[in-house]
Amino acid sequence: MAAYIQLHKNGKLAERVEAAKSLLRKCRICPRQCNVDRLSGETGKCRTHQRAIVSSYGPHFGEELPLVGKHGSGTIFFANCNLACVFCQNYTISQLGEGIPVTSEELARMMLSLQSMGCHNINLVSPTHVVPQILEALQLAVAHGLNLPLVYNSGGYDSITTLKLLDGIVDIYMPDMKYADDATAKKLSGIEGYPSVNRAAVKEMYRQVGDLQINSDGIATRGLLIRHLGLPYNLAGTEDTMNFIAQEVSRNSYVNIMGQYRPCYKAREVSELSRPVSLKEVHEAIEIARKAGLNRLDRVTRLVAETA
Repeated sequence: MAAYIQLHKNGKLAERVEAAKSLLRKCRICPRQCNVDRLSGETGKCRTHQRAIVSSYGPHFGEELPLVGKHGSGTIFFANCNLACVFCQNYTISQLGEGIPVTSEELARMMLSLQSMGCHNINLVSPTHVVPQILEALQLAVAHGLNLPLVYNSGGYDSITTLKLLDGIVDIYMPDMKYADDATAKKLSGIEGYPSVNRAAVKEMYRQVGDLQINSDGIATRGLLIRHLGLPYNLAGTEDTMNFIAQEVSRNSYVNIMGQYRPCYKAREVSELSRPVSLKEVHEAIEIARKAGLNRLDRVTRLVAETA
């Protein structure tokens, strides 16, 4: 049973919805703390006011295997983002805002539609800046029978205050851990203090859901799944990040070291980002993870290592 069902039954989900919406009045949903009144149509760094913007939704088969299963992960791609990554592969969505504003009722219907298609979960992609809108839609959807696990698929720049509102609601957290260095994060994603904010967020996520649990059918049901995108010249700070995960989160953490980086969007304006990551670099990142004591690597990660 999805975590949020019990909260709905005892009325606590409705309280979380109102608490989250109150953060939009002087927006404090994410660590940027823009303090704009999104309920009155103002926008901050995420360029989103009182309605979430959805780019697309449907079964997705390109995610990690425990999310995909036989019938796909039920992804909802939210437009805009609280990060400004110069190399974003989905920049038309995250930076250019490609999508359509939706009401809570429309978003709820999307969730229910994905469930009717047989998807194994509801995968909320880039949800950080629209948590109140998601919770409002969830309240409507669960009243009409939604029972799939919720996946919170974020860039990892998340507020502890907002994450605590999601305690007992999100079943699977899937954050990025992008950087281990403040200056790199500022240069490549236009964000202040990413490493410390990100690490605190990941620890809070782990506190809520623990290590990733996978059932007998190979489907993830609850827990933390961490993504780390390899970048050229070790810009991602892999060793520091893997050591942090092993020492301060869990050696049993499920980690996907992603090797698909290629120059997109404005990446070629940064000389270090002007080439794809090499197989050698990906292999080295995987060995770093293993040396740190992390052996629960995603199958895709292992396959990359085998071809390196």
